[in-house]
Amino acid sequence: MNTIDGLMLKEMFLSGAANINANREAIDALNVFPVPDGDTGTNMCQTMNAAVKDLHNRTFPSVYEVANCAAKGALRGARGNSGVILSQILRGFAKGLEGAEEMDAELLVKALRSGADMAYKAIMKPKEGTILTVARVTADDMTREAQKTQDLVELFDALVGYGNAILKKTPDMLPVLKSAGVVDSGGKGLVTIFAGFYAALTGKPIEADTEVAAVSTEIADEHATSVEDIRFAYCTEFIVSHPKPDMRESDVVRLRERLERIGDCVVVVSDMSIVKVHVHTNDPGRALQMALELGELDSIKIDNMLEEARERQAKRQAEEAAKVKEYGIVSVALGAGFTQIFNDLMVDKLVDGGQTMNPSIEDLYEAIESTHAKNVFVLPNNTNIILAAQQAGELTEKNVAVLPTKSVAMGIAAAIAFNPDAPFEENLATMTEAAERVHTASITYAVRDTVFEGLEIHEGNIMGLIDNKVKLLGDDVEDVAKRLLAEMVTEESELITIYHGADVSEERAADLEAFVSDTYGDCEVMCYNGGQPLYYYFIAVE
Repeated sequence: MNTIDGLMLKEMFLSGAANINANREAIDALNVFPVPDGDTGTNMCQTMNAAVKDLHNRTFPSVYEVANCAAKGALRGARGNSGVILSQILRGFAKGLEGAEEMDAELLVKALRSGADMAYKAIMKPKEGTILTVARVTADDMTREAQKTQDLVELFDALVGYGNAILKKTPDMLPVLKSAGVVDSGGKGLVTIFAGFYAALTGKPIEADTEVAAVSTEIADEHATSVEDIRFAYCTEFIVSHPKPDMRESDVVRLRERLERIGDCVVVVSDMSIVKVHVHTNDPGRALQMALELGELDSIKIDNMLEEARERQAKRQAEEAAKVKEYGIVSVALGAGFTQIFNDLMVDKLVDGGQTMNPSIEDLYEAIESTHAKNVFVLPNNTNIILAAQQAGELTEKNVAVLPTKSVAMGIAAAIAFNPDAPFEENLATMTEAAERVHTASITYAVRDTVFEGLEIHEGNIMGLIDNKVKLLGDDVEDVAKRLLAEMVTEESELITIYHGADVSEERAADLEAFVSDTYGDCEVMCYNGGQPLYYYFIAVE
């Protein structure tokens, strides 16, 4: 096979997404940092699902159109640093295929090189031994391999082999990987996607989660922008719950083909015990009649998308008509208590997320747009969200400043320092300075056994972190909190703020507050219910 057309490349992308979904947990398990954050496999899966959602049930005549559609989807749906970097690799891959109808060996190498270059450009300080290294080295290796053969099946086989080879070397580049005895999780995710591409070329089956396609289609439904965009008015879903005994796989394939003639966004999945169907059509009765040939129908749902689009359009127009103001603030937070705190500080838009869930670029972009402000300050409040926030800021025409807030405590300090009457640059400097005065202790538990920065960590250990770095381990939550404070509080410290999580009672938090007040009498001590999951306490010292 010396060339690949748009149809084949589409199948390769779908296969790549299916493969990483099937291996998500294994990739998550490679995460070195043992706190319950949004894991690499999950973030890359969600990004790839977003990349392929618009590929379903559409035909693209050229490889560039396929790659460009996937790149746009990935950019909007990217989650976490690994997802953002993956979206940039796909964006560069598409750029390398620009204008191409088919892909040959030369174009493959160009696209891989462009993908690696784009990813490196997206990172201020690229770190070797990561997904970036895997993207760059495989592109270099494939440049040499393409001089030996023009067969794309052989080249993609080699791509997977080269990817695994450099992946095995990542522990030698990052000591933290070597001490944990694992390879880089982001690099593993990228090689897993490459392996999915190769599987599509060879016809190798992949165990794909059929729910992914259905969920992706539901997401696509929500993104219709106007009544004029809707070709087919009725979103029709149902299940063939009791198929006829003589139903065959070919009957399911034939139903899918027939539905594609009367609508779009067709999803027909079956394990031969049930058949789940989703289709947009102007003739839902005909769709139901076709499916009746296979068996009994159940869970029938028909929605008028024209009416839904009218309501969304009216709401959007009302929002756009709202008066544009000078300043807006977007903050990321998770927990009812933190939500209330930021609301009290007059933050315009809150995005759910944090240590346990990374919002996508699209989530952050929509929050920025919804502020109706000329100038927007974004408080990511987590190191794994800063890059996604920066990418979201580049998608809007608003003047956006992403502050380097690495914890909710830093975000709260920045929000308090905001002055609506001050110039933009002055606010940026003041808010950044206020955030950087805050040091944050975090108390959580280890979710897996590992060795991290010289510490032997076991699942269930209580972990104490200062400014996101593991400092000590223990068996008692409050004891770990007290030991952290002993390291953090200095003669210059003036304020200690305790935010207790959803798993800590008011009584326990009050006891800790009393201890801190007695021990550090020169400091003002405050205690709030943050409501955050998985983290027992966040403690800010200023």
